[in-house]
Amino acid sequence: MKYRFLGRTGIQVSELSFGSWVTFSNQADVKAAAEMMAAAYDSGVNFFDNAEVYAGGKSETVMGAALKQLNWRRGSYLVSTKIYWGLHDGVNEKNTLNRKRLIEGINGSLERLQLDYVDLIYCHRPDSTTPVEETVWAMHNIIEWGKAMYWGTSEWAASEIIEAIQIAERHHLHKPVVEQPQYNLFEQGRMQGDYVRFYKEYGYGSTIWSPLASGLLTGKYNNGIPSDSRGALKGYEWLQNRLKDQARIEKVKALEPIANELGCTLSQLALAWCLKNPFVSTVITGASRVSQVHENMKAADVVDKITPEMLEKIDAIFGVKKEEDD
Repeated sequence: MKYRFLGRTGIQVSELSFGSWVTFSNQADVKAAAEMMAAAYDSGVNFFDNAEVYAGGKSETVMGAALKQLNWRRGSYLVSTKIYWGLHDGVNEKNTLNRKRLIEGINGSLERLQLDYVDLIYCHRPDSTTPVEETVWAMHNIIEWGKAMYWGTSEWAASEIIEAIQIAERHHLHKPVVEQPQYNLFEQGRMQGDYVRFYKEYGYGSTIWSPLASGLLTGKYNNGIPSDSRGALKGYEWLQNRLKDQARIEKVKALEPIANELGCTLSQLALAWCLKNPFVSTVITGASRVSQVHENMKAADVVDKITPEMLEKIDAIFGVKKEEDD
């Protein structure tokens, strides 16, 4: 396993990490979660991603119980969580980054995770109703109190992140240091355009999610939705149309010759492709069983085998035109 600095911070994250979205509580109990986390950790993974909203808080509870069971040295791993959506319908308890919500949110997350602090806390989405200055001050205080080490953003526009950084600099507060965007062969927008200049000029890190496009890039949906997949889960009906999109499936099938040439699976190719991007600090992988963890970890061995010619073929399949550097 290789490690990359998280932007311009001093901490290093494993280039492949492990996340709990969809699986923990929905598909994996504490025992299964601990087994998968152990498999990832034994492969060199040191970053484990979560969010308060995942499974309505139960994902954090499962991860917390798993960490208690695994009893790893706290300094040997990193844990993140994200706050915005909330767990209740109160007017100040959902879809907001106000000071009250953020502080109550981190306290709740730490209780469920059974941790004294998280290493990363994200604002899970931007909030146009709360002054950015209020959010920046609250995140600064959370770090000053030792409840988190660093903070970042998820799915924020480049202009919104720059505003937060400038406010922090103006008041000598802890700045956001990392973005968590969706990034995969189908979703490349947040690594293009203004974001390219942004990662270069501000040295922002990125912990990308959905590198396999909810499993579509594994090829397992090429012939329909398997009954044991996330696409068949109750509450994830919104995902089914995307997983049945024939145009997308044809693009996945077109990747098979490249994967065969590399001697890897489609999943490993898709993950390795993400790692080829120098602005990616870590690729958050997911799994519902240990065998998938082992398969995903082998993607690290594929990265250096992907040639510029292969990247051009992949761009052609997905209709990507590379922008010229300024």
